[in-house]
Amino acid sequence: MKAIMLPSSLLLLLGLSCVSPLEGSKPNFVLIMVDDLGIGDLGCYGNTTLRTPNIDQLAQEGVKLTHHIAAASLCTPSRAAFLTGRYPIRSGVAGYHRPGVFLFNAASGGLPGQEVTFANIAKQQGYKTALIGKWHLGLNCESSEDHCHHPGVHGFDYFFGIPLTNLRDCRPGHGTVFQFHKYIPYRGMAAALVAAGSLCHVGALNPRRGLVLGLGLLGVTALVTGLVGFVALMPYLNCVLMRNHLVVEQPFASENLTQRMTHEAVDFLERNSAGPLLLFFSFIQVHTAMFASAAFRGTSRHGLYGDAVHEVDWSVGEIMKTLDRLQLRETTLVYLTSDQGAHVEEISASGEVNRGWNGIYKAGKSTNWEGGIRVPGILRWPGNIPSGREVDEPTSNMDLFPTVVRLSGASVPVDREIDGHDLVKLLRGRVERSTHEFLFHYCNIYLNAVRWHPQNSSSVWKAFYFTPNFYPENETACFHTHTCFCSKGYVTYHDPPLLFDLTRDPSESTPLTPDKEPAFHSVLAAMEAAVEQHRRSVEPVESQMSRWNLMWKPWLQPCCSTLAQLCRCGRDEERDYHSENNV
Repeated sequence: MKAIMLPSSLLLLLGLSCVSPLEGSKPNFVLIMVDDLGIGDLGCYGNTTLRTPNIDQLAQEGVKLTHHIAAASLCTPSRAAFLTGRYPIRSGVAGYHRPGVFLFNAASGGLPGQEVTFANIAKQQGYKTALIGKWHLGLNCESSEDHCHHPGVHGFDYFFGIPLTNLRDCRPGHGTVFQFHKYIPYRGMAAALVAAGSLCHVGALNPRRGLVLGLGLLGVTALVTGLVGFVALMPYLNCVLMRNHLVVEQPFASENLTQRMTHEAVDFLERNSAGPLLLFFSFIQVHTAMFASAAFRGTSRHGLYGDAVHEVDWSVGEIMKTLDRLQLRETTLVYLTSDQGAHVEEISASGEVNRGWNGIYKAGKSTNWEGGIRVPGILRWPGNIPSGREVDEPTSNMDLFPTVVRLSGASVPVDREIDGHDLVKLLRGRVERSTHEFLFHYCNIYLNAVRWHPQNSSSVWKAFYFTPNFYPENETACFHTHTCFCSKGYVTYHDPPLLFDLTRDPSESTPLTPDKEPAFHSVLAAMEAAVEQHRRSVEPVESQMSRWNLMWKPWLQPCCSTLAQLCRCGRDEERDYHSENNV
């Protein structure tokens, strides 16, 4: 296998001063992220129609965070922030162009090598590390095998999963995410072609000009035909399953993928039970294309989406049983969350509603309304953090970075801005307030909203500088574009900003006004000062979300056979769990 050079940032880890973990020995970490799960989809957060007994038990045995915030409302930037403890704008995982995530395996953008993840640091501290499931942070830079953005470059000894995401295109009959047809003026093109022919026929249009116009329209038609053909190839190009650096299934079969991932997780825990270990289990469910194994189909009242939630809960239960069987319960910090809120616009190609529920919170994925970024946050570490505790202070998925780093015996890097805060004291009840005074909410590269929890107040203020234009207007979703966008023409700007007090109005139903809120102007002034200070701390970096970095490049396409064979293969039966890195 081709050798991979470690990024220069890893050299920094050699200089990190070590500190003793709080309990005198290094805990294991099992970090679980569900894709597009709504906070209202879990029984422990109020759902009464879906069965999630294993996740609910995890909450009963640990701490449940009820004001836990994803650092972004889309998959790619949220995961970058989770792994690095930094707002995605700091790593360049933000841009001006929609959709704000990677849509091709053969794109050149990704999590830059100079970024340091908690896996990088844990590995340096002697941990065996694994990522099982979804990555969605890039793969290649200059060739189809350089793997410059591969999880292995970012500290994971072992990888079994998909480098991109689970697109609609990955399941036959589920449609496509590439909705080019919505933006092509078929009728206008046909009318122009007919009109040009008619004008030429009656002599009203110079034949040469008519020929040029006709050829232009035919060229556009050929381009459209090419795009349709390209979309038809997406399952072969984008639906890729890898084991370490090897493509083992292309396109992958999703039906039993969660069960296969669960078995991989169990195997990793068994092989490394002597510890210390770090497992990042990144579910492909409940993102579309929706799927569930045969044993779970038809088990819920909410269609295939509910069936998938049931399978996720089963998988969590299997991992918890394995920790118990291996006697790792007391030595393992378990964390469960979602990368952002539920995708409320999600309706299948056949019309089946596949969206989750964000509870009382407004809107969903791709927005910074609470429904898009307030996510489950459950942590369990028996004997080290209390059971049955509920914390309603603002916390972030970025907080896992400093928490894991310090518990692993290392210090948080001081050569860069770290936006996450160590959670341990808050979890243990040694402090009652979060150390997050301000949280900044970006939509792509644009600062969309600010959250302020004043030190001398119980209020949590939130101000919006712009909000998405919903369609239809009576909905809290963007059904016309499938997700909400941040760019001009899709948003409404607010001056003064829309202001809410989330302690009084968690559903963000009624903006405050100066005549109803005496502190209106002083609150906005304090938030504006914080914004200016924050902006000064953001250093310019290369955008990983530029048009060039987002576009498909044939020379970067992973392919486990040949292009003539549409890259198809299925060779996961050749797996050797011990072949690489002995993890």
